[in-house]
Amino acid sequence: MKCLKNVKTGNIIRVDEKQAYQMAGSTWKYVPKNEWKGTTKEESVVVTHDMGGPIEVVTSKKNKKSSK
Repeated sequence: MKCLKNVKTGNIIRVDEKQAYQMAGSTWKYVPKNEWKGTTKEESVVVTHDMGGPIEVVTSKKNKKSSK
């Protein structure tokens, strides 16, 4: 398994060796696994009102590390 980082967006993904070899180039660069483990993933939650009022978008950061 290899970790790749999108140079434009900064997204880090983990893929197998064959797929990583095909994807690596100008857009995707190899990064160490500890960088992938340390990233947080933002989760969007949309809250609406029954009366048709404004929509509130709340983002919370979720850590990828699993608790032991």
